[in-house]
Amino acid sequence: MKKVKWMLSVMVVSGFLTTLLVGCGDDEPPALKLVSLTAESIDLNAATSATGVPVGATIVATFNVPVDEATAASAITLVRQVDSQNFPVTVTVDGEEVTINPNSDFSTGTLFILTIGSGLKSAAGKSLTTPIERNFTSEGTFAAPGAIAHWTFEDNAVDIIGGRAPKTGGTVAITYENSRKTEAGKAASFNGTTSIIEYANGSQLMNNGSWSMSVWVKANEHTDNANKGHFVIGLGAFYGFQFEIFDNYNAFKLAASYTNGTNDFSEDMWADGTGNLGWQGWVFSKDFTPVGGMNTVIKNQWAHYVFVYNANTRQGIVYLNGEKVKEQDFDLWPDGDPKRTTTGLKYRGVAPEVVNELALGFIQSRDGELWDNETWGGYGFTSAKHFKGLMDDLIFYHRALTVTEISAMYNSGKP
Repeated sequence: MKKVKWMLSVMVVSGFLTTLLVGCGDDEPPALKLVSLTAESIDLNAATSATGVPVGATIVATFNVPVDEATAASAITLVRQVDSQNFPVTVTVDGEEVTINPNSDFSTGTLFILTIGSGLKSAAGKSLTTPIERNFTSEGTFAAPGAIAHWTFEDNAVDIIGGRAPKTGGTVAITYENSRKTEAGKAASFNGTTSIIEYANGSQLMNNGSWSMSVWVKANEHTDNANKGHFVIGLGAFYGFQFEIFDNYNAFKLAASYTNGTNDFSEDMWADGTGNLGWQGWVFSKDFTPVGGMNTVIKNQWAHYVFVYNANTRQGIVYLNGEKVKEQDFDLWPDGDPKRTTTGLKYRGVAPEVVNELALGFIQSRDGELWDNETWGGYGFTSAKHFKGLMDDLIFYHRALTVTEISAMYNSGKP
């Protein structure tokens, strides 16, 4: 009888230990696993790389269990593929959800690589077993990084980088149409007689150093006057800068104000389309006459214009559709000429002749009085050189864009 009781006792204890061991196994924390990864409503965790991610998107990673916030920031990186630079982000954790918030908007049309490393742990201390790498491309066409302002004209006229919006009452007769290709979204449309967009503090776009401006433009022939050119963009005309396409569509220029720190002066980055090297400082000029003239390239069709001033080399270079069409060297001016010591662009306008406002669609803001009484230059005259056509992806840089970057922007954005 005692033997039976002893055997029963052993069985009870054995069963208890078994239950205890099984229970301990059930309490083992699960491995940390990614459940979903999204940017706005776009799935970044799909089998193929996501595209069209909004430039202001926040990325959200959801895991199967709560995440240890102390490990998140160091384990998550976002890299811009074009220059392999880390893109600064702020990482926050709320239970199973990790929010990755870029510190600035993405540049458009750019590939980014997101890595979630094995250093990420769950709140229970379990590490991510396998690092996660996903890539995605932001919306729009490629723009070289480092811009200070970028207008994409997606049904509005607000700069997506600096938030610059038109001044009160500063938008007249602007509509938005489909741009040159689907990826480019919308473009701003100007009617050639009254359309204009005005922004305060335009001088912020200039700087005493290297500088670049990139813009896509489709200049349409004026039906009211075929001999009328286009004032595409202006900041106090040549007291700041003006981008103008000539009436025959065989030349265009950026007239701008420069400084050497002591003297201020104006100079034109002028692409004449004939290969002429007879002007001071010109070292290269593309000849378009073999193809029938520059008008065959820019009249009534989309074209990509880039103007660059390199403060290190004191060169001004103009690109059309990804190709250099004009180069000038400020060091080739005569000894003693202040242009030989040019340091950069400088706004030098004085009201009321001109005011410190950027104008899209005309040579200056309507508040300026320069050429008010001239039928070709006064905003109130329909005969003036109001821009007619479409404008998209207007971008400013306080650095000199490289040939590689300009080529990539053109190839990404071309129709």
